[in-house]
Formats: sequence, C-alpha cells, structure tokens
Amino acid sequence: MATRYLAAIAMVVFLGRSSLAQLSGGTTAESDSPRPADWALSFNLAGYLVPNDQSYASPTFTADRRQFHFGARYNYEDKQTGSMWLGYNFEVGDKLLLQATPMIGGVFGRTTGIAPGYIASLSWKKLEFSTEGEFVFDTKERSGSFFYSWIEFSYSPVEWCRTGLVADKTKAYHTNLDIQRGVLIGFSHRRIDFTSYIFNVGWTTPTVVLSIGYSF
Repeated sequence: MATRYLAAIAMVVFLGRSSLAQLSGGTTAESDSPRPADWALSFNLAGYLVPNDQSYASPTFTADRRQFHFGARYNYEDKQTGSMWLGYNFEVGDKLLLQATPMIGGVFGRTTGIAPGYIASLSWKKLEFSTEGEFVFDTKERSGSFFYSWIEFSYSPVEWCRTGLVADKTKAYHTNLDIQRGVLIGFSHRRIDFTSYIFNVGWTTPTVVLSIGYSF
C-alpha cells in the first residue's frame, strides 16, 4: 500500500515536470538560458530496529515547488498508517537562517485523523537545530489523539559529515521511555544522505534507526 501511494505521487510529479518542460520549450535564445528547477523532490527510507517490538521501515516522499510543500509518509505517525501533507515554505535571515513549513495533513490507516504540523530549522555556521512535529486529532477515538515530535541538534565539522543529539516522541513504537533520546552521525555525498541514530543507550536496550535519503 505504501509503495502504491508513493509511486503514484512520484508519477504525478514526474509527469507534471515533463509537461511543464514541453510547454516551456522553444527555439529562442531565452529558452537556452539556465533556469532553476520547478520542483525539488526527495525520497527517504528509515529502518527502525526496535528491541522487544516489531522492527519496520518508514518511507517518506516530499515535493517542493517554490513556496508550496507536498508530502507523503507511511509507518510514520503509526504502523500501517499513511499520511498526505500540504504546507507553505518560508525562510528568514542570512547568517542566522530560519526555515519553516507550517502544514496540514490527513492521516489514514490504523490511525485516522487530521493533523496540523510543522517542519523548521535554525542554522548558524556549522550548527543546526531542526525539528518537526504534528498533533494528530484521532477521528476514530478521541483518546487516540497524540503529539509526535522529532528534534535534532547537530554540528558539521566538514561539509559532508554531521554529528549531534536527537530526541523522538512517537506512537509507532514503544520502549520503557516516553521520549526516546540519543546520538546521531550522518554522511552525505552529492544527492545521497545517510544518517544513523542510536537511542536510549544507558537507559534501556538501544533502538537503532538507519536512514537513507536521495534528492532529485
């Protein structure tokens, strides 16, 4: 089911890009000049290795066109649950840069509801604080409503490597802790990014998350 949702979104975006390119094509000198891409697309796959619980994979897809943000997720808010998102991008600052995307989403599957959410980051030189979250209003059971949050604070000693701290509050899996906390290390090469997270070392049996993303 997740593959069908993500493939359908990717196909729509691909066809849209192709159609726009054909409509804007021409033989004038202006058409030969470089122009920024209409769409910024990314796909990410995160594998959750959870002790004493079911391990699982969570694919996510985003498409940004100018200020508009579109997204699709699966196994993110809850297992066997998908979500679709629409948001608006904006940024403020230069050396101290704030980027934020307020969003609204629809959640369906094992958990069903409406979810206002956000993605935001604050960066300065080699430091970055990033966070994303949402409040899911469960339309099946009122008691099922919950808040999801993921927070990272990272330092990049070189352009292709970053390390830092991470915290996560989720419904998709459970441990002895309400808030998962841990460390991260990530590497990037061109359009590929790989990050590993280790949660709860010293508190309980560690949970490991391996994430790989591709931007195109």
